[in-house]
Amino acid sequence: MAVVVGVSLKAYFGRRRARVWFGEIAGIARGNAAVRSGEVSVFVAPSYLQIDDARGYVDGTGIALAAQDVSAFEPGAYTGEVTAAELAESGVTYAEIGHAERRRLLGDTPEVVAAKTAAALRHRLTPVLCIGEVERQDAAAAARESVDQLRAALADAPAGRVVVAYEPVWAIGAPEPAPPTHVAAVARAVRGALDADADRAGSSVVYGGSAGPGLLARLGDDVDGLFLGRFAHDPAAFAAVLDEAADLAARRSSR
Repeated sequence: MAVVVGVSLKAYFGRRRARVWFGEIAGIARGNAAVRSGEVSVFVAPSYLQIDDARGYVDGTGIALAAQDVSAFEPGAYTGEVTAAELAESGVTYAEIGHAERRRLLGDTPEVVAAKTAAALRHRLTPVLCIGEVERQDAAAAARESVDQLRAALADAPAGRVVVAYEPVWAIGAPEPAPPTHVAAVARAVRGALDADADRAGSSVVYGGSAGPGLLARLGDDVDGLFLGRFAHDPAAFAAVLDEAADLAARRSSR
């Protein structure tokens, strides 16, 4: 299984700044042999307005496109919505769903998250399903809460691969990520839930929440990769994480 590295731009960049960044990361990806070979799988989630801009830069680099959200509805009279069907038509292959900011600020309840997950899978988009506990707690409790969120999101979803991004809410935007032992315990529980679901073959578990350079080397085989936010807005940091992912992929393939 490939090591996964995802990046969300959130709403930090305007289109002009985003184009510069796309050009920089496209060059980095072209120069990384593990990305070219598929041993490291990379996706980037720009804003909706930046998707076509991004595609012009990343086509042929090994970088896939993600959306930062997706409508729960099929095409129709839903003003302001962006459907999974339209995203797929636009070359998007991943859809971020259930991020803590959307749950907290924009009313994405567990029922909405489940509906969006199902819509994405119906149109062969891979959900990047964000889960994680709100308050800091011990790893066993965090694992139970995260698995409950995962099962709720997938309850009525069609078969298909998902990328589960474990992002403890208390670690998002914090100076440091969650401790590796905590991440490992939760990731093992999430992996176990995925492995028990025959419909989720090929799924991955990645960590997000103040993730940056140096973390993947510390987490090692406990996760399948990272979901990056602000730290990857620096192309040098993005390049460093790709190198760490390539090293992890090489170690795995040598066993």
